[in-house]
Amino acid sequence: MLTLMLSVFASLISVVNPLGAVPVYLGLTPNYTSLERKKSALHTSIYFILILTAFFFLGSAIIQFFGISISAMRIAGGLVILSSGYALLQGKFAQSRAISNKVKEEALHKEDISFAPMAMPMLSGPGSISLLIGYYEEFPSVPEKIMVVLAIIISGTLIYVILRGAPVLFKVLGVGGLNAISRIMGFLVMSIGIQYVIYGIVKLVESINP
Repeated sequence: MLTLMLSVFASLISVVNPLGAVPVYLGLTPNYTSLERKKSALHTSIYFILILTAFFFLGSAIIQFFGISISAMRIAGGLVILSSGYALLQGKFAQSRAISNKVKEEALHKEDISFAPMAMPMLSGPGSISLLIGYYEEFPSVPEKIMVVLAIIISGTLIYVILRGAPVLFKVLGVGGLNAISRIMGFLVMSIGIQYVIYGIVKLVESINP
């Protein structure tokens, strides 16, 4: 069970890539005090946990309501993850999360950015959501589902730590260091996306030819 939790955590945190969000987060909070930034980081991590946990348990029902098979969702989700990973390789983290200059400008005038755009779509986007919907079907037992939720909580906790220490991380690693890490993560994310597409295709073929 511990291996399962660590595996889900590793995949989820790779897709989410909270380190890549550091420059964007600092750019959205230039006038925040240390206390305000701490509060924003906490709220972002809580929203992240709530959003992904909700989609983990309700996602399958939602896609079934629209008549979408889990295999089709896996293939589509894998393509989204693959695209996100490629964007990371190109150093385009914000663009891959639908964070345009207009969105950034609007966020600068918001009192609270923790839900949007930070928790969604920057951290809990289509890639991480599709990943968790797939996990709900892949791990049917209650103990397995508990491990997945724990992985989400641990990921949210790590996001809080990273955003809380964003100024220090940016000072130590700089833009170059963060971009280098994001590019490495991009390669891993692309691999996860390809694996997800292949798994979805295999399951689709099995359902057609049992």
